[in-house]
Amino acid sequence: MTIHLLDIDHVGIAVEDLEGSVERYRTLLGIEPVHRERVEDQGVDEVLFAVGSSFIQLLGAIGPDSSVGRSLATRGPGLHHVAYRVRDVAAALEDLSAQGAGLVDRVPRQGSRDTLIAFVHPRSMGGVLVELVQPG
Repeated sequence: MTIHLLDIDHVGIAVEDLEGSVERYRTLLGIEPVHRERVEDQGVDEVLFAVGSSFIQLLGAIGPDSSVGRSLATRGPGLHHVAYRVRDVAAALEDLSAQGAGLVDRVPRQGSRDTLIAFVHPRSMGGVLVELVQPG
C-alpha cells in the first residue's frame, strides 16, 4: 500500500501567548477562528483558522511538560508540525512502519474535531514533525 494524502489538514504553530496570537492573526491576516478546543491528553489549547480547505492551528501549551510546552522551551515559538489528511490513519501507520519510518504513535489516537491522529517522527521526515489526520 502507498499512503494517499488527501489534503493538508493544518499547519500547527506553537505560540507562547495564545490569545495574543489569535488577535495578531485576526488583525494582520483578517481571519476569524472557526474552532477552539482543549485537548487534555496532548496538553494543548488549540485555535483553528480556516484557509481554503485547510487550517492554521495555533497551539498553546497547558503546561511545560506537554510536547508543545517542551517545544516552546527548547525551540521557542514557530512551526510545530504539518498535518496531512488521510483516509485511514491505521493503514498509513502500517505502511510507514513497513517502510522503516520512525513513528511517534504506533496506533491512532483521538484528536480534536472528532478526528483520529498519529505522529511520524521528524527524523523520518527531514526534520519536520508530521501528523496524519483521519476526519471523524
